[in-house]
This record gives sequence, structure tokens and C-alpha cells, in this order.
Amino acid sequence: MARSNRREYRDIDGVLILDKPIGLSSNQALQQVRHLYRARKAGHCGSLDPLATGVLPICLGQATKFSSYLLGASKTYRASCRLGQTTTTGDAEGEVVETRPVNIDPQRVLRVLERFVGEIEQVPPMYSALKHEGKRLYQLAREGKQVERQPRRVRIFELELLSCEDDSLEIEVCCSKGTYIRTLAEDIGNALGCGAHLSALRRCAVETLHQRDAVTLDRLQQLAEQGMAQLDELLLPVTATLGQFSELQLDTRQSIDISQGKRVKLAQRVTPGIYRLISGDGIFIGLGEVDPDAGLVAKRLMNTAR
Repeated sequence: MARSNRREYRDIDGVLILDKPIGLSSNQALQQVRHLYRARKAGHCGSLDPLATGVLPICLGQATKFSSYLLGASKTYRASCRLGQTTTTGDAEGEVVETRPVNIDPQRVLRVLERFVGEIEQVPPMYSALKHEGKRLYQLAREGKQVERQPRRVRIFELELLSCEDDSLEIEVCCSKGTYIRTLAEDIGNALGCGAHLSALRRCAVETLHQRDAVTLDRLQQLAEQGMAQLDELLLPVTATLGQFSELQLDTRQSIDISQGKRVKLAQRVTPGIYRLISGDGIFIGLGEVDPDAGLVAKRLMNTAR
């Protein structure tokens, strides 16, 4: 719910599932959403390259407190791979550095894709936001520098072949955080013996946040002309980013104690872990962690005094 004030920007809490357009960085898309909502505070959950489109969760207000919990969520992508060509960046934005003949069939592709399901190692691309000695790798790459990168373990939960035609593949990937789809496209191309690069990418889902519920910037701009109430109706509750955590109901006394930073001793036996804390009147308080001794401590709390 929005809280009005006399300033240009306002306090408003919630989550928007943005359908990021091609050509914008995640931060550029975020700033446009923040401006339209006149939100004092905003952040996004997981960057998409300018080449990519699709689900970009935008957190407004107090939802930003919990955005880090969505960064580690599984993600689903639909990717197009151009076979026979490798590029400097691993995607269509780079220059072609090698061209090789393509000789594949769907059955062979399926056999190769099976190798990439499960836990795999990836060498992060030079054109990435990872840092080396305090400098982003993509900055070094633009200077023509190459540095050694250590392989990282990621997990591919599902990898489905959607189409296989001539020199192109379309795949759907469900993967863990830290997975580079550009690198996956390159590795698949190498395994097929012809090389490849990522030609198009769309993120279909982040955990339970799906593209069917996503809103385009054009639609947001149209609604903004009709009034802020139209925009506000699109916002999901702060808890939309926390679907992976079970709810824990607290009584009035427990709610007060946890809000004051006290450790709460639970009468019932609860499996240790992180929970969404719900007060006796059904209000989301924040996240808390239960220890093996049935003690509950606050992790992140909503600001109810604002």
C-alpha cells in the first residue's frame, strides 16, 4: 500500500514482474520503473544482459530488504543458439572469431544435451560482471585483456531441446544461480564440434515469478497516464519473493518480542530454518530463523513504524 507525502518520490512497497525489453540494461529498466512509480527506493533481483528479454523482478520500498533471497533462486530461460560461429562475447553482440561447418541431427543434439544436465563446471566468460583485482571482467575484456578464471560449479535442473534446424538450436533451461547461458551455448557448440554462440535469450521465470504475469514498460507507461492507482494494482506483496519459505504463525506477545529484537522461545517443535513470520492478525512481520533449540530470532523485519 502506498503512503503519500508531499515529495516527488513516495514510500511504496511491493514487487513488480517486469518484462524487460531488448536493448536496455537491467539498471536502465529499473530506473524507468522507479520513475513511473515515483518510488523512493527500488532494486532488481538478478541482472539480464541488454540482449536478453523477459522476467526481471523489481522490488519497491521494503521489498528491497528481501531481494537478496530471490537472487539465489532457480531461473528458467529460453535460448537460441547459432551453430557454426563463435564470437568474442559468446553472444550475438560480439564479433565472429571462427566459423566452422555444421553437421548435426536432433538425436545427436539430444545426446550432447544430456551431458549438461546435473552439476557441471563453467568457466565464467570475460564479458561478465565478475571482478578481478577490483575491476570488472568486461572492463578488462574491452581493453583487450584476458585473465585466468576459475571454473564454478552450477546445476542444470532441466535442459529441453525445443527445435533443431540447420544451424540453429532452441533450448529451454532451468538452472541454478550463477549459470551463464552464453557459456552453456558455447560449451554445447564445442561438444557438437562446430562451435556456437547465444543469438537470443528470454528469461521465462525466476522461481515462482512467471512471464505470464509480467508487464511491459509500454504498458506501465500507458497506465501511468491514467493515474498511480492503476500502476499500484500491478504490484505483488513483499512476500512474492519469499515463496520458498514456509509460514510461521506468531501470537501477539511473540510478534512484539521478535519486533523488539528479542529471541523467542517457541512452545511447539519447529524444523530449524528460515520462515516467513506472520502476526496473529495475519500481517507479514519479516523473516526469522529457528535454531535447533526451538529459539526464533529475527533475520529481516518490516518497518511497521513508517
